[in-house]
Amino acid sequence: MDFKQIEAFVNVVKYKSFSKAADASFLTQPTISTHVATLEKELGTKLIDRRGKEALPTRQGQILYKYAINLLNTREKAVFALESHANEIGGVLELQASSIPGEYIVPELMAKFKEKYPLVKFYLEQSDSSKVEDNLLAQKGEIGFLGYLGTANLHYEKILTDPAVLITPNNEKFRAFEGKEIPVEAFINEPFVWREHGSATRKEFETAISEIGYDPKELNVVARVNGIESIKQAVANGLGVSVISKIAIDCDAGSKRFLWVPISGMKLNREFYLVWNKNVTLSPTAEAFKNFVLSMI
Repeated sequence: MDFKQIEAFVNVVKYKSFSKAADASFLTQPTISTHVATLEKELGTKLIDRRGKEALPTRQGQILYKYAINLLNTREKAVFALESHANEIGGVLELQASSIPGEYIVPELMAKFKEKYPLVKFYLEQSDSSKVEDNLLAQKGEIGFLGYLGTANLHYEKILTDPAVLITPNNEKFRAFEGKEIPVEAFINEPFVWREHGSATRKEFETAISEIGYDPKELNVVARVNGIESIKQAVANGLGVSVISKIAIDCDAGSKRFLWVPISGMKLNREFYLVWNKNVTLSPTAEAFKNFVLSMI
């Protein structure tokens, strides 16, 4: 078996697609297909089933995948141990991030890390927090960033605490609350521009209002949106109100396209975590990135 073939196979399984595997590997799709076909021929078994647009591992492919991940990471550790300079760190680092970290925390970390290790490239996949957990457990990405403590099979290190706030259209009603806190009863019946079900911010807010006697199911949700910038635009245009992490509006400081205000009686502090799979050997690049992020706390 050739390591290039194994890398191609692993990426096809991770991303359930030959084209996405090519993007993640910075290779062409025909090259990925050739590597996988050669590996299948050498092993004498079919590893990938093509089902419509998806590429899924066969039973034999599932067995090989678990060994292949650790094989690749162990190879990188061995090579790294033989190198005399840390600056030899390179390759593609695959990251998973929920919405807020993916938009407002991770890009800066990638840029600073690349300044130190210029040979590194990144593949960042954004989704909601629950999907980030699932992907890390399925070994789709080595390092993750999300907004709550979850499964015991992942290791969590807190990197940031940030309050969640209400954002509103810039109108007369809500201008009256500028510089103050807003009580829940002043906005609970407003139209809501809401996040997807896997959003940690949404879960935290719904838990908080449940504790003071409101039913989250009775919120007047007029739109469900899975992009923070889209939520801000919708609120700015008067569609409704929303609750988002304050870090997501810091870049709008001085702008009056929408308003933001703390919610009285609620401690909606968001905790953001650096996360990795306890049961998987991290590559040297992922290990270096993990230590780099933790050193900045």
